[in-house]
Amino acid sequence: MAECDNISDVRQINSNAELLKLPELLDHGWKIFEEVDRTNEPLGSNNIQVRVKRGISMLEEASRMAAQLDLFSRNEELQETATAELKYLLLPALLGALTMKQTSREKRLEIVQTARAYFMDFLRRCKDYNISQFELPKSANGNTSPDEASENRLSAVKPVHGPSDLVAMAAQRQAKIERYRLKKELEARLSDVQRAVDSGQADDEVSRDFYLLNVRRWVTVCLEEVESIDQELEILKKMDVLKQGAVEQPAQPPRPPMKPFILTKDSMQARVFGAGYPSLPTMTVDDWYEQHRKRGALPDQGIPRRVAMEEDSDAKEREEEEKEKKAENDDEESLLKARNWDDWKDTHRRGYGNRHNMG
Repeated sequence: MAECDNISDVRQINSNAELLKLPELLDHGWKIFEEVDRTNEPLGSNNIQVRVKRGISMLEEASRMAAQLDLFSRNEELQETATAELKYLLLPALLGALTMKQTSREKRLEIVQTARAYFMDFLRRCKDYNISQFELPKSANGNTSPDEASENRLSAVKPVHGPSDLVAMAAQRQAKIERYRLKKELEARLSDVQRAVDSGQADDEVSRDFYLLNVRRWVTVCLEEVESIDQELEILKKMDVLKQGAVEQPAQPPRPPMKPFILTKDSMQARVFGAGYPSLPTMTVDDWYEQHRKRGALPDQGIPRRVAMEEDSDAKEREEEEKEKKAENDDEESLLKARNWDDWKDTHRRGYGNRHNMG
């Protein structure tokens, strides 16, 4: 039932997206991303995931419209692009960011691969227009196209163990610091320009600066996202390999109980002097326990022990009763035995004659 509701929601989202125009689709999708990115609700909640799907559907429809209009070309310069068209450069970046907001664990590998494709499309387009100076990341499978090979001379070098590896790590750390500094600087400039755009008093130059600042800021965001995705992809692929290995590995049969054995200094000593005790045990501890459990003779079962204690107490009570009866009947033999016992105790201390306790 829930799956049918999700399918109907997606169809309704797609139908609503087809009724909007290109600027409205971009504005609505951009607004949805900002709301989802700033919300305090759990990302995996149904409400948030429905809004994420709605935003993805709107931005995908806007991307199809932009492709049909041929808004961007690799043969054009940035100055040739109209100010009103600059904001559509952000479509793949927003699509990738919203795709990463999906929380399906079963489709996590597909999600991160799709988001990486969107981010790389955005970065290549910004590289074609020379909007910002940066190095394109390598492709997910480690291969680069001829155009990217000349641009990625540093990233295409295989890491080696030694001083050059440390230099590469230091360069990567310095690039992260520089990227973070640039991001904060762009955000500060963007907040000042955005106030003028929101007030409706911005001219064409201010609007163009606003969209270019947004594009440059998203370049830094996408570079960080691609780096994070590459690390997650390695983990996800290793997890898939481990899962396949666990499925293919047959279950091991249960081990039989070990037979008792003897430890001696050497085999000759064992043959001459023997083991030091009569024979080996004829059963394991588990067999002994099971045999006594069936007979009900285990202490933790409580039945035999209780019966034995009751029998002992009954015997003592009967013996005391017989002694009392003989004393009451003035049995001479019993009286004489009791008197002799009392006399003996008077002349012999307690424990006399106990040869077992030599202390």
